[in-house]
Amino acid sequence: MVDVLSDDIDRFVRAVGPEPDETLREMDDYARREGFPTVGPDVGATLRLLARLTDAERIFEFGSGYGYSAYWMAEALSNDGEIVLTEVDADELELAREYMREGGYDDLARYELGDALETIDDYDGPFDMVLIDCQKHRYRDAFEAVREKVSPGGVVVGDNAITAGPMDFEHLLALVEGEAPDDVDEHTRGIADYLERVTDDPDFETIALPLGEGIAVSYRLE
Repeated sequence: MVDVLSDDIDRFVRAVGPEPDETLREMDDYARREGFPTVGPDVGATLRLLARLTDAERIFEFGSGYGYSAYWMAEALSNDGEIVLTEVDADELELAREYMREGGYDDLARYELGDALETIDDYDGPFDMVLIDCQKHRYRDAFEAVREKVSPGGVVVGDNAITAGPMDFEHLLALVEGEAPDDVDEHTRGIADYLERVTDDPDFETIALPLGEGIAVSYRLE
């Protein structure tokens, strides 16, 4: 797995960014203790900033785990805002509820147990911000399911745009540069397909940011 940032630069980014509150520190401790993958504080702070910059009132997550990303973004919502958490693991979703309640965000949250690509059909738009952090080979399907529900000026963020445990960065780089390497795994292929889809969409402008394991930020043009 490729290192997106050097250790020194990662420390620098975290030192300059906002300080996690006590609940976020508990959530980070849980991730380290259980080996649970999260976006980390670098990306978490960036997600919250994007939510602020877009004046987000409604947020949808494809894959929420125990609520780490949702917790970061929730602070940017007004008292009338809404964030939809989706998760297939009932225990993780209940833990997300506990953490959101602890932070004072429970009233803003909708908790949906089940497949996010099915859940999105139950929701009308618009959404001002969408986070895609589900199975990598389903990223493109998630985007297709939500793109018409993203408000102009809203953003779609795809996590693991550069790396993740099972991905092969050399293959990913070759794919995004238009080559056709052999024996590409479904995770790497899924991210490459997603990046091709969002970068080719005339209604979105996309950039990859080297934070965490890489995020692709796609802005819905006015």
